[in-house]
Amino acid sequence: MALPQVKQDATEARLAATDRPAKGAAWAETARDAALSRVRSMGLPHRRDEYWKFTTPDSLVQPDAPAAAVHVSDETNTFDEVERLHIVFVDGVFDASASDELALEGVNIERLADAVSTDIHWAKDVYGVLELRGQDPVARPLAALNTALASDGVVIHVTGKASKPINLVYHHTSDTSDAILHHVIKLDQGADLTVLENGPAAARFNKVMEVDVADGATFHHVRTQGRDHERRAVTHLFARLGEESTFKSFTLTANGALTRNECVVELTGDNAAAHVAGACVGDGDFLHDDTVFITHDAVNCESRQVFKKVLRNGARGVFQGKILVKPGAQKTDGYQISQSLLLDGDSEFDAKPELEIYADDVACSHGSTTGAIDEDGLFYLRARGVPEDIATNLMTLAFLAEAVEEIEDESLRNIIVSRLEGWLDRRLG
Repeated sequence: MALPQVKQDATEARLAATDRPAKGAAWAETARDAALSRVRSMGLPHRRDEYWKFTTPDSLVQPDAPAAAVHVSDETNTFDEVERLHIVFVDGVFDASASDELALEGVNIERLADAVSTDIHWAKDVYGVLELRGQDPVARPLAALNTALASDGVVIHVTGKASKPINLVYHHTSDTSDAILHHVIKLDQGADLTVLENGPAAARFNKVMEVDVADGATFHHVRTQGRDHERRAVTHLFARLGEESTFKSFTLTANGALTRNECVVELTGDNAAAHVAGACVGDGDFLHDDTVFITHDAVNCESRQVFKKVLRNGARGVFQGKILVKPGAQKTDGYQISQSLLLDGDSEFDAKPELEIYADDVACSHGSTTGAIDEDGLFYLRARGVPEDIATNLMTLAFLAEAVEEIEDESLRNIIVSRLEGWLDRRLG
């Protein structure tokens, strides 16, 4: 089927505006060429595409990044109280002077540019591979664009239990920066790693993270996104899980003109578990989109999708989540919940929850709700002397708690709660 002219023109304009990375090894060039072909075949997203009908992608597709003023905040210090290995990117470029040495017990870390220039490298089996698997049955052209054009990022090979988390920190210093980062992570059998991410990154940010979790391995991921009010971002997290492996990802998003987070997980080994959760708080000119696709392709696997959004002053939230249970994936336990709390009558939440099941011995459920602050609960607190603004904040935190509790590490969970409290407190005035 021929690509509509409007999509073809937009795609070619975007490609013409972005330089291709320096030539790498044969395997890397093959992956990039294949991704570029996918982009041209699919075309970049358009507002009439089914999976973009709630989120207009124009600012993510146009040739030049829309300007986004740099907002001075302490967000890049989010995880400072955690002992971690610190890797810094400034407007999408690795900053060696601000980063720790790329060395950690049980882990091998390299820059993407170094890895793709090596003729024989383990990343060959992951780079662009999980992204390609995630293109079926739903096209994700901005992820393919990333694979084709990303020139920076890190590749991480975990051979044992990492002695401390790895923190990827993204600084935004230019109001016209247009960053494309690609991270590749491979966990060997029984390995264990926690990855933290924070910072606004760029005026426009396109990021892909591919995570290959081998049998018995554990991957934890906690990130915070933005307080730069005008920034735009599209992120993709592709994961493949082996037998008895664990994958847990949590995202906190505060502000930003447009954020779309896509997460695509395949459970390919028996007894694996995947938890994907998020909490977002938006005020005013704000659009936040969580799009999740979890495929069960093994026996006795568990998945959870828990997303909560708090919206005010005309902010918009979107959730598109799907659980696909393939034939033979018996004993599947799939759970999905998406809820929004609208703090005024101008905000909006759009949800598209889906289940597609081809096995007969499963327990899958989904639910989606939208509502205002519980008046009875608010009255209860106010009757006991709690001011209305503070009572609203307390009930908002309680509403978000189910998503935040998906963070397994208590110290990280406390940091996220503190960030949420700070956001709410700043709006009391």
